[in-house]
Amino acid sequence: MTAPSASDPSTHAAATAGEGPPGQYFVVIGSDVARRVCSSLQSAGHRVCHFAHPTDEDLRQALDRRVAGVAILLDDDVESLRYALAVEHIRPNVTLVVTIFDRTVAEQLVRVVPNCRVTSPSDVAAPVLMAACLQPDLLAVTRAPEGNVGARWDGDTVRLEAYRPPGTLRYRAWMGKVRGQLRPHDGSSRIMLTGLVGLLAVLLSDWAWLTTRRHRPPVEAFFEAARTVATVGPAPDRGSHTYLVYSGVAMLVTIVFTAVFTAGVVDRLLAPRSVGLVGPRTLPRAGHVIVVGLGQVGLRLCTGLQALGIGVVAVERDPAAPNLRLARALGVPVVVADAKDRFVLRRLGLHKAQAMTAVASDDLDNIAVAVTALAVAPELRVVIRAGDHEAIAETRSLFKIGLVHDLGGLSAAYTTASLLGLRPRGVLAHGKRLLVERDDGVFVPWPQAGRCEHPHESPRGRKQGNTSAPAPGP
Repeated sequence: MTAPSASDPSTHAAATAGEGPPGQYFVVIGSDVARRVCSSLQSAGHRVCHFAHPTDEDLRQALDRRVAGVAILLDDDVESLRYALAVEHIRPNVTLVVTIFDRTVAEQLVRVVPNCRVTSPSDVAAPVLMAACLQPDLLAVTRAPEGNVGARWDGDTVRLEAYRPPGTLRYRAWMGKVRGQLRPHDGSSRIMLTGLVGLLAVLLSDWAWLTTRRHRPPVEAFFEAARTVATVGPAPDRGSHTYLVYSGVAMLVTIVFTAVFTAGVVDRLLAPRSVGLVGPRTLPRAGHVIVVGLGQVGLRLCTGLQALGIGVVAVERDPAAPNLRLARALGVPVVVADAKDRFVLRRLGLHKAQAMTAVASDDLDNIAVAVTALAVAPELRVVIRAGDHEAIAETRSLFKIGLVHDLGGLSAAYTTASLLGLRPRGVLAHGKRLLVERDDGVFVPWPQAGRCEHPHESPRGRKQGNTSAPAPGP
């Protein structure tokens, strides 16, 4: 299945100006992504009223005219929900695009406000990031009712096809999961397994002695060996002096192994772990993807890769990160550590990984992680979330640090297309080019968004200062 050409000039004009004529009026609320949306709309000849955090009176003044659409692009779901309901109350049935990260909140908002289109940077960027981690020629991987769909660049067109990870990659990922079983990654796990292995060694050695040298039946030998491990010992009249000495030493050693095993179990019970010893939350050892940053984007990327059968391990620096509990419930192994530490990356099996992606909220942190990863594994495929910091271009000019995707640019293109009535399905990135997939399946080129200038005027002439909000968490 091949999409229409992405280089048609008429298509480009439609993408830039939207379905209607220029000169329409839009209201945009938010910081960084909102500034890009504002700049894109202004470049297309539209008028924009841009707020950072408007009051209710500001909204009434801004919406007291014919409004083509409203975009609410904030990092706080509760604040976005409040503004969305206020806009719907003031201007019912207006075209509304809202950034909501929590899916439950998003579903309820769409149910209450049917004319609202809900999106989030994680929904827009995850297909692009997931494809970059799997194969270099993939543009995006999306999940559809009929199966996974991959998008590839083919000449001057985008080709869509049913996608399944290559057999070699799936085999490596499966073997990596198998090899990860019963492989401790921290001190308490190693202590617990050491105690368990010691107890089993005493049990098996005692059982082997009784069956081979004392010629006891296997079941009776197992019972006698269990008595030794339980430190109640064999009956004195049931063994030779040599065996009684051995049993005495084994019982003393068993006391030590029992204490070690108990200490490890207590530590794991009292301190919730995000990595298991067995099951889906074990650390894969090969063919996996290391995801640095467990925000909304990182969590969505982990679950998407797992759905494709690819092993993942997330690295989160903050032990109180809100998505840790959700990751445990979804079966995503998470290591709480600083990914800029080479020892941490080696412990995660970086040399045998399929790829590493740094999707934390700070661009410079992502670059630092990528540099460290390439120092440990120079041939590793590295995917970076970046684009909000001026140092990005300078750093990329010094050396190749990986495949960089600007999540803010992707989200801004999706939001602008939604406001202009294109009803986009997604946004692709090919080099420095952006392609928006319209509702009819046509891919259209989309201009890279700049940022509008602040401060900007409110409807009553009061200046709205540029709110320097922190980078989005997911």
